Amino acid sequence: MNKIIILLSAIVFFAACSKKNNTIKRIPVAEVGKVILYYDEMPQLIQHGVNDADSIAIIQNYINKWAKRKLLLQKAEANISADLKNEIAGQLEETRTNLVIYQYQRQIMLEKMDTILTEAELEKYYASNGKSFVLGSNIVKALFIKLPVSTPDLYKIRALARSNQQKDLQQLESYCYQVADIFDDFNEEWVPMDRLSVELKQEIENEENFLKYNTFLETRDSASVCLVAIRDFRLRSAPAPYEYVRNDIKRIIWNTRRFQFIQSLENGIYNEALKENSFKIY
Repeated sequence: MNKIIILLSAIVFFAACSKKNNTIKRIPVAEVGKVILYYDEMPQLIQHGVNDADSIAIIQNYINKWAKRKLLLQKAEANISADLKNEIAGQLEETRTNLVIYQYQRQIMLEKMDTILTEAELEKYYASNGKSFVLGSNIVKALFIKLPVSTPDLYKIRALARSNQQKDLQQLESYCYQVADIFDDFNEEWVPMDRLSVELKQEIENEENFLKYNTFLETRDSASVCLVAIRDFRLRSAPAPYEYVRNDIKRIIWNTRRFQFIQSLENGIYNEALKENSFKIY
């Protein structure tokens, strides 16, 4: 036991020295069978400010876990059947094959695949496939404001929020940045109606009817007043606006291009092998 404590104390000492010198002598820490754990193979376990006793306990715990895992591995390797060993070897080779191929494909794509998508290309795809983009939820363009209940001139803020005049909105934004807890126009982008429910911390019943007949909503509790101004909306099951699905279209086109590139790469390698007689079918 004393030997273990001395060894662990030495490790703590080397860990402290390594922080100062950024160099450390390679020393063995533990051994299971013919497998040795070296200090430099261990993660950085010792944090600044931890005392020596706690550091020793942390290192001892890591060594014990390492030893148990290695002992279990050695026991398993010595006792599993030959068929299972062959199955594992096959799985490892398949995993290695997939990983090497993936990394090669990724490297070639980064070097040679055209990754530029123009706005014209995205719009053309939407024009040809717009009917396939159907909304699964109600979406809105909206302005959300949360104010302390004691905010002065609340009626003016309410009136400015209802306005569609640019000068009024600029005045509203300037004022809200001084007094509001939240002022969010969602970058003037489409957002799901559920997003507003999250902001309001309450569910809007019958969203379709609300959107058809309302452009403004005000809620309050003892601490806050929330204002929602609806600028535009689209109901579920309607065609999705281009702006709302633009990123989806980018992913679709890119994935299609990627698939076609990989197919072309595989076919090119295959045909080259046939031409050079490096591939034969018996």
